[in-house]
Amino acid sequence: MKKILSVLVLIGFLAVMVIPMVASAQQTSPECCKLNTEIKFTSGKVNDVECTPASPCTLAKNSTVGDPTATKCPGTDAAPTNKTDAWGMACLLNTLSSIVNWIFVILTALAAIFVIMGAFQILTAAGAPEKITSGRNYILYAAIGLLVAFLAKAVPGVVRMVSGF
Repeated sequence: MKKILSVLVLIGFLAVMVIPMVASAQQTSPECCKLNTEIKFTSGKVNDVECTPASPCTLAKNSTVGDPTATKCPGTDAAPTNKTDAWGMACLLNTLSSIVNWIFVILTALAAIFVIMGAFQILTAAGAPEKITSGRNYILYAAIGLLVAFLAKAVPGVVRMVSGF
């Protein structure tokens, strides 16, 4: 069981690190992206407004962000609602937030299933110490899974801090 948990953590880590890079590498020309989450910039310019830590620029959920030279977003006839030189970072943070949200939901659901399985093992143990130990281990793995899920929620913040946005 410990090997499976280690493998799942490794796969999750690799997915969080690789998928945003693949998504950002596919954008080769000035384009736009629609934001699924609110993003705050503390440096650079958004719509010709200087963003600072004292007055950060907020890109609203469901808005589009694109290159300052973009006249329209692909698939639409509308120009991006927010124009910035850091549109690629905004799209990357948006993708990363979406991935982290899905990972959080999946890990939370798996943790709930493990708690139910562990409780069932303990309730049906009938005094057998190995079944009680097995049930406790399920609940322990569920707690570790929840810890990983909550740590995953911190990944976009760490990326913002490291990148300076």
